[in-house]
Amino acid sequence: MTGNNKFLLTIRDLNTYFFTDDGIAKAVDGVDLELEEGGTLGVVGESGCGKSVTALSIMRLVPDPPGKIVKGEIHFAGKNLLTLSEAEMRKIRGRSISMIFQEPMTSLNPVFQIGDQIAEVLRLHEGLSNREAWNRSVEMLRMVGIPSPERRVFEYPHQLSGGMRQRAMIAMALVCSPKLMIADEPTTALDVTIQAQILELMNRLKREKGMSVILITHNLGVIAETAKKVAVMYAGRIVEYADVRPIFATPKHPYTQGLLKSIPRLDEDHARKQKLEAIPGLVPSLLDLPPGCKFSNRCKFYFEKCAEEPPLIESAPGHLSRCWLYS
Repeated sequence: MTGNNKFLLTIRDLNTYFFTDDGIAKAVDGVDLELEEGGTLGVVGESGCGKSVTALSIMRLVPDPPGKIVKGEIHFAGKNLLTLSEAEMRKIRGRSISMIFQEPMTSLNPVFQIGDQIAEVLRLHEGLSNREAWNRSVEMLRMVGIPSPERRVFEYPHQLSGGMRQRAMIAMALVCSPKLMIADEPTTALDVTIQAQILELMNRLKREKGMSVILITHNLGVIAETAKKVAVMYAGRIVEYADVRPIFATPKHPYTQGLLKSIPRLDEDHARKQKLEAIPGLVPSLLDLPPGCKFSNRCKFYFEKCAEEPPLIESAPGHLSRCWLYS
């Protein structure tokens, strides 16, 4: 990773731990990431691998206690977010960096109308009057494809369908035209048809507004459709990082290879020749990680060197992998 000034976001050696009665859970353990201006970075991995905690660390929303960012740097538009005061971060959240959460019913306030919740962002960050903020809320709902926005602004979250709630969350996230939008599993709770609509909406708005996007998901199909760069996470670490095409065409890390082999194929000939392969074993507990390579206890290529921690190295031009097979 180069770290030059064309990147809107640069993360260096980020470590976010949770201090519990049972021990220290290293949810994010030495993560490095880069995101270009106008780019889309996909972050993929199993549940509990550290994807969402990485996003919360960028937003400085890790619950403390028990969580704490113990080390690292997060540079956004020339500022290290980890050195800013909480008051300075509040000015950035929602305005320069916004986040769409996985389940809108837990993020939208159930006792306030949708219009009020969008308008509040405008009153806070742009100082608009109540009328101006309300009119902009209607415009935003129309932009994200919610029908009859003049009526919907008066409704409460429980009165909207799952797809409309997610669109309302996107409207709220985009209302101040942020430079960076973080989408944490934005389509997980939706049916397949609505998923496609939400992804198309996000792609269209990204093109129109020229913003950068971090898309967090466990769905490799979503990554293939939307991302330019992909970071694969496992047990709190980046194990592979490359452009989206090489990740799918020539995956290097055994974990990424296992993920791709576990995806059903529609090709009948392929389906007859090759059964789906499951990755053996279980994801290790963050409280009791194995020594060396964190994937070693599940890897069919295990050899003696894997007892040592592998570095993230270039296994092909522009293709990084944390595996001793390429050292």
